[in-house]
Amino acid sequence: MNTKVDTLISSRVSLAPMAGITDYVLRSLVREYSKTCLLTTEMISSEALTQVKDTVITAREENHSPIAYQLSGHKPQMIASCAKYLEKYADMIDINMGCPVNKVVKGSDGSALMRKPSLAVEIVKAVKNSVSIPVSVKFRLGYTVDEMNYIEFAQQMQEAGADFITIHGRTRSQMYGGKADWKKIAELKHNIDIPFFANGDVVSIETAVQCLEDSKADGIAIGRGVLGDPSLLYRVEKYLNEGEYIQAPTLFEKVELFKQHLIKEIEFRGEEVGIKFCRKFIPYYLNGFPGASKLRGELVLIENKKDIFSRLNSIVVAFN
Repeated sequence: MNTKVDTLISSRVSLAPMAGITDYVLRSLVREYSKTCLLTTEMISSEALTQVKDTVITAREENHSPIAYQLSGHKPQMIASCAKYLEKYADMIDINMGCPVNKVVKGSDGSALMRKPSLAVEIVKAVKNSVSIPVSVKFRLGYTVDEMNYIEFAQQMQEAGADFITIHGRTRSQMYGGKADWKKIAELKHNIDIPFFANGDVVSIETAVQCLEDSKADGIAIGRGVLGDPSLLYRVEKYLNEGEYIQAPTLFEKVELFKQHLIKEIEFRGEEVGIKFCRKFIPYYLNGFPGASKLRGELVLIENKKDIFSRLNSIVVAFN
């Protein structure tokens, strides 16, 4: 590992940033299991942060370290200024150059920067000059299948001063469809000197092992796989480090995990907002059993914690 990050990143597993998902609560739940994985915040717009210093999005606990705060944007000095502001919270600044969502790309942010490598270089240099902590970049294989410039792009990011890279094994045009191409990521191994993590389609211990084998990466960044299972990063670490295979949570355990998640979101955001925020997680915690779809349909309509818990407890009793 690069000397600038080897003490910071002691784990081969990180939590990938997901907008509206990897908030303070989910990061805290993941940290309850894994004490060493690198956490990453949800994407923070530099434009928005310049206008409002959002304490909801910057919230953290001491034990959240090591943690990267991810910034998006396309204005070098603005991103650099935001990075400087976030430095008091972060152990690393991560720059988003991989988000494929239309509204992000249309604003020249995210994956759009892969089509503007000279601007991407300016951004990395500006952030490096503004902070004393490591700087990382997250990007994809390219914008389209015909524009797979990830090797050259990675080299340019390294030359600009990036200390660490996370690469998603899809192009922007693929969005989240198809399969992540882990083997293509392996081509980075002999083309850059800084450490890199592979990302995309890691949803279990088995896929984590296969991704590492195919990508030749220094580690893996787990995104959607953590939905409904905040223990996944820990279970992957345990297997990679000690060869111990810990089974995925059972239905009953997932119900309890969802209840814990809901309680923490309510504590963090208040009951009304917390319940609405948690609805997006229901399909991931409650699936794969008879009546799951009907239950999910009922839960998204309930507006108070007491009735949600009552309905969840009835399911546990029914399957006990």
